[in-house]
Amino acid sequence: MLNLNRCWFALLGLLCALPACADELGRQADVWMRADHVVLLGEVHDSPDGHAQRLALLKAALRSGWRPALVMEMFDRERQAELDAARQYCKLDAACIARQAGGEGWDWALYQPLLALAQQYQLPLIAGNLSRTDARKIMKNGYAAVLDEATRQRYRLDQPLPAVLEDHQRQALDQGHCGMLPAKAMPAMVRAQVARDVVLADTLLQHRSQGAVLIAGNGHVGRAMGVPRWLPESVPLWVVGFIEQGQSASEYDLAIAVAATPREDPCQGLAAAQKP
Repeated sequence: MLNLNRCWFALLGLLCALPACADELGRQADVWMRADHVVLLGEVHDSPDGHAQRLALLKAALRSGWRPALVMEMFDRERQAELDAARQYCKLDAACIARQAGGEGWDWALYQPLLALAQQYQLPLIAGNLSRTDARKIMKNGYAAVLDEATRQRYRLDQPLPAVLEDHQRQALDQGHCGMLPAKAMPAMVRAQVARDVVLADTLLQHRSQGAVLIAGNGHVGRAMGVPRWLPESVPLWVVGFIEQGQSASEYDLAIAVAATPREDPCQGLAAAQKP
């Protein structure tokens, strides 16, 4: 069930009390989760509470009759045929779908309820992410190593990135790597991150005729530097973050608070890995 004890509304910058929060969430969902709209639903990848709350929000929209495509960061776009085959073979067995078509690096148990929901309602399920292999090619040889000329021109990747976007990306990468990312690696890392967002945005645009929902990390759905940056302003867009205490709500149209997940300090692990 969606936990409405706390949620932030970025435009107001206020912590919303339960009754008003529930009413406002319902109003916004009724407006945005319909027709050919694009909805970005973020996540803290390892947050069971966040996954559960997002699932509840999506279930409510589906019960009202909306049937959007689900574009998932968790599936590399090259695996679409495998994903389609897995859905046919596995039927309602979400764990089977994850085994057949899911890649490494994801806790698939957290995504099984979402896959089951897609099967239940027969939603288009789209593999949206740039693979690590393609990301490495872009890091080494630039966007042209993977993205065709039409895509590069459409998203103006044949021009320097706007300074504000590059600064945002650099700051996020530096923070995400605990300040340990070598400066010389930064341009290539920025290219890879931008390419991921462009590919996700382009995939959404290709599949939005009945509406489209992106399932991705909060960093990808944020308005300042994520997927929204690459979508045309004419696209009806609603951005929802699911955030833990202390994380910024300003990047989202709606930010829903999730319980903190116990985890080890990732910076300690990075520091240990760099020791000779």
